Amino acid sequence: MQEVIQSLQALRGIAQISAVTLVAELGEISRFEGARQLMGYSGAVPSEDSSGKRIQRGPITKTGNAHLRRIAIEAAWAYRHRPAIGLTLRKRQEGLSEEVKEIAWKAQHRLHKRYRTLSAAGKEKQKVITAVGESCWASLGYRRSGGTEA
Repeated sequence: MQEVIQSLQALRGIAQISAVTLVAELGEISRFEGARQLMGYSGAVPSEDSSGKRIQRGPITKTGNAHLRRIAIEAAWAYRHRPAIGLTLRKRQEGLSEEVKEIAWKAQHRLHKRYRTLSAAGKEKQKVITAVGESCWASLGYRRSGGTEA
């Protein structure tokens, strides 16, 4: 469990308290088949109103775990800034495997790009952050025994 907490802290926006909260709220992460299930568990998925061929998506459902959703949204604010590894993040990444560091670095690039793209499209800042928070689930150190997902 300590290894998972340390791996989560390799991500920008996730420090010790956030990592511990994620592990405590999620339990055994490998019970989820993928990031979509994690998103669903937290309620960070868009609501849907469908009828026939018509599909209309709405705001996030908020039916899942509020603590997990809050942590992901808070972490998403860190991805407004250009990808970089500052002093604090470098200290948190000391002693971690290169694989974990690479996943965290790719996550920074992917999530910052998503933030920039949605902001450039004129979306409201809160909606952009919520969308980036939803995308965080693919990066929140989610590692299954068979491989990694970033």
